[in-house]
Amino acid sequence: MADSPRPSTRQELYDRIRSVSKDEVILEGMVRMGFWTEPGSTPDDPADELRRIGELERKLQSLAADSLRLRDPEQAKAEMLKRRLAAARAKRIETKQKREQARKDRIARWEARKKREIVYLGEGVSSALGKRTGKARDGLPQIHDAAAIAGAMGLDVSSLRFLSYHRRVSSTHHWRRFQIPKKTGGMRLISAPMPRLKAAQHWILANILEKVPVHDAAHGFVAGRSIVTNARAHLGRDVVVNLDLKDFFPTLGWLRVRGLFASLGYSPEASTILGLLCTEPEVDEVEIDGRRWFVHRSERRLPQGSPASPAITNLVCVRMDQRLSGLARKLGYTYTRYADDLTFSGPPEGVKTLLGAVRAIVEDEGFCIHPDKTRVMRKGSRQEVTGLVVNRTLGVPRRLLRQWRAALFQASKDGPEGKRFGRSGDLFASLLGFASFVHMVDPEKGAQMISSARSVATGHGWVAPKAAAPKAEPPKAEEPGAETGTPTAGVAPETGSNSRWWEFWKWFG
Repeated sequence: MADSPRPSTRQELYDRIRSVSKDEVILEGMVRMGFWTEPGSTPDDPADELRRIGELERKLQSLAADSLRLRDPEQAKAEMLKRRLAAARAKRIETKQKREQARKDRIARWEARKKREIVYLGEGVSSALGKRTGKARDGLPQIHDAAAIAGAMGLDVSSLRFLSYHRRVSSTHHWRRFQIPKKTGGMRLISAPMPRLKAAQHWILANILEKVPVHDAAHGFVAGRSIVTNARAHLGRDVVVNLDLKDFFPTLGWLRVRGLFASLGYSPEASTILGLLCTEPEVDEVEIDGRRWFVHRSERRLPQGSPASPAITNLVCVRMDQRLSGLARKLGYTYTRYADDLTFSGPPEGVKTLLGAVRAIVEDEGFCIHPDKTRVMRKGSRQEVTGLVVNRTLGVPRRLLRQWRAALFQASKDGPEGKRFGRSGDLFASLLGFASFVHMVDPEKGAQMISSARSVATGHGWVAPKAAAPKAEPPKAEEPGAETGTPTAGVAPETGSNSRWWEFWKWFG
């Protein structure tokens, strides 16, 4: 059963009478209570006339009101202006509400977009963002946009943006910078990435860079190759020529690093992000009003200290290695490269021709030969390659061995107090570390040295520091000579360790 209509209140009844007429209200009540038929259901219904009269009366009332207003034009204008102002005010409120809602919608869409893509990474580096078409080489991860890169690295897009953003002035910096002395004098600048950036670079190294083959002539920071394999290729030659590339890592700017990833098939957007993650600019640290700021003073370039940098240099140098290898074969020479050290060995003839052609190729590839580090070592003199003697048999320079024996003798005689060997403050750690370096080159001699050093160290109550042993893989964090820590003492390295043991020659050479 349908609910009966709610009876009107007295006020509602009065309001209805004022809006129509008393007779029409009575008629509506009679229809509602069933005493009269619904409008339009009965032909020539007398009530239709009553309704028509009501309509006409209301129209007359409206016309009379309009006539009354028109008698006073100023009042009519004022009322019209008032109505227009009210309508305009309501329109402004409505427009403001629509704009505010549109702003909130834009913010929501932008926040949602930022969670799934990167559209800007700073001035001068963002032009390729949004270009996501590419096909990486077989065996490499197919990551062509920010979301894919972040997902593969275990990051969200916001964190990836934070790590790769390029700012001219910033209150944060993703690198810890310090200097270490060079063998030849001066200081070497090392940039060590902070943990989150370092983890991203390790991912790039393990999943992209190490899966791309390098040239056979490259021996630095390559698994299964070392300073031993690099030097062994030049044993017993008439002439050994060694050249050094000046500012090897800083020469590789951000555009070249981005181009490397593009050459592997990655999209412009992915190449941009990967290139930014692997490079950094030189910065000046300033303090203004108690706040610390990092101000860029150079373009982005490959840093010494990133785990990805050495592998990037090897891949960028593939074409140069191909050209230099071809040149060496043509002139009857053998060519190898260990990071920035280029070595050629062969007959005594044609050295001048070789040096001129090498310089031309190196400069054409965007590098520069260090003017003070070119050596031509002939058979009658000591020939060294990455710190190892290569005249007839592979060996460590005798001068270093004599220094080591003298230091060990003094330690056995008077104890380690006040004595040093190399740069480490721990004498026995340095002695055992150098013995391990010799073991890599000459296992028999190295084993004897390790045994002697351990005997003296144990006799003086020395305890080895708790540190991880050198791995078979080279520590790829720096250029040769960039490490500062002391290797674990007394541990015989495997053939693949090169950077850590190459450092000993940098210390004592």
